[in-house]
Amino acid sequence: MITFSNVSLIYPHSTKTILEDLTCQIAEGEMVLVMGQTGSGKSSLLRLINGLVPHHTGGILAGDITVDGISTREVKPGSLAHLVGIVGQNPINGFVTDIVEEEIAFGMEALNFAPDVMRKRVEEVLDLLSLNSVRNRAISSLSGGEQQRVAIASALVMHPKVLVLDEPTSALDPIAAEEVLSVLHRLVHDLSVTVIIAEHRLERVIQFVDRIIYIESDGETSIGSAEEILEKSTLVPPIIRLARALNLSEFGTSVREVRRLTTEVRNIDTQVVAQPRPSTSPVIEVDSLQIQYGDDVALHKISTVIGQGEIVALMGRNGAGKSSLLEAIVGVLNPNAGSVRVYGGDPAELAGSKRRETIGYVPQEPADLLYGQSVRGECTQADVQAGLTPGTTLAFLNRLVPAISETAHPHDLSEGQRLALVLSIVLSGNPKLLILDEPTRGLDYQAKALFTLALKEYAKTLNNPVLLATHDVELVAELADRVIFLAEGEIVADGSTLDVLLSSPAFAPQVAKIMSPQPWLTVDHVVAALAANS
Repeated sequence: MITFSNVSLIYPHSTKTILEDLTCQIAEGEMVLVMGQTGSGKSSLLRLINGLVPHHTGGILAGDITVDGISTREVKPGSLAHLVGIVGQNPINGFVTDIVEEEIAFGMEALNFAPDVMRKRVEEVLDLLSLNSVRNRAISSLSGGEQQRVAIASALVMHPKVLVLDEPTSALDPIAAEEVLSVLHRLVHDLSVTVIIAEHRLERVIQFVDRIIYIESDGETSIGSAEEILEKSTLVPPIIRLARALNLSEFGTSVREVRRLTTEVRNIDTQVVAQPRPSTSPVIEVDSLQIQYGDDVALHKISTVIGQGEIVALMGRNGAGKSSLLEAIVGVLNPNAGSVRVYGGDPAELAGSKRRETIGYVPQEPADLLYGQSVRGECTQADVQAGLTPGTTLAFLNRLVPAISETAHPHDLSEGQRLALVLSIVLSGNPKLLILDEPTRGLDYQAKALFTLALKEYAKTLNNPVLLATHDVELVAELADRVIFLAEGEIVADGSTLDVLLSSPAFAPQVAKIMSPQPWLTVDHVVAALAANS
């Protein structure tokens, strides 16, 4: 179905080759995962498949790519629209209309499909991706995860032979992610659709894929089964890290397989000592907060308190009200009822340098905070505003995601690199409170580990709180002291990370599922427990 023949790619002014002499074939009805470090070129490889690279992005391309016998060199991306469906990393940038149902139908209208065919296909994908309840909603009113499902539906409705998805589960809660991946799995096995996915959250996808294309930092690629690639890779999900830590003779790619290999470990006797939550001075006080969008109530009179030095994760399904709560705490969204206090004051009244010193906020679309003409310019401005030694922000960025060009325009970076830049700008200023909305989209495991260490150090050394909304259960297990779980705009759980995650099978991390009923959330928890019992 897809053939890469001696493909090499480099962008103008780039210091490294994106791809180097890639030759491979992807068969009809195959699901392939593209993996690599943040900024390694995964998105570029996907865009080669429908000709966006180099027709729209520029770049020097050697070799040839054919899709169903058609060379992408000889046709423009529009000529492949019937053959290749693509879902980008940031779906909202690709929407054309305002209403969900109209957006899903738009591609068929552009190709002059018959009305009865359009109606049937729209109904099919609305059901397939659980979007029927929002079919008449404005796309701008949807959560990030709901927007991602709309983008996937808009691609699927065209019945493409090839479906290309860039980070398709990054904004989805675990349940929605499983639903989308199950849909893709059915498309591959029942309809022989060829699916190529770029994804950092390997724990979600490796059990579904047939092969992996691993892009290394020098543009070289490795191709093989999940077992072959992950055996040697440094970028591995918790399930593989656990197998390595326990020195298992073999490893699996699913919870079921690894549970069979760890029966003896799960049967050791352990004692759990409950750690009482220390009493701290309140920083964020939410009292009977209600947020409405027209007739839709996003938050139903919720109340909570977050104290000094706490790292609190806000979790829940897409559309549960997480972003609305964060925006109310930051002060950019006025409550319909109730109140929010930050350090005893109204956050909406903070302005200028006082706001910057008090609240560090990274929204779901971090690019909204970038206005400089280069990475170096953004970092230099951040140093000046925060009164830091010149080079501090840039040094932090290079630790988080190495090898970002200082002269690159921020909007030319990958989603993960752009997020890392914004995180570096916000964290280097050491604000009194950190508010983060989906802070790990597009970050590889290495970058996430460094990010986790930075947040722990920030909370511990400065005794300042961190509140983050995320669907990344693995991050929460490693980082958070406490979890607040939202559903339908109400708090349904508020407790220690261990208690909340273990009580929710859908939101439990991989290690917890494998080691159940043992109370372990991470690989480090397992290793520490075994060491204590040896």
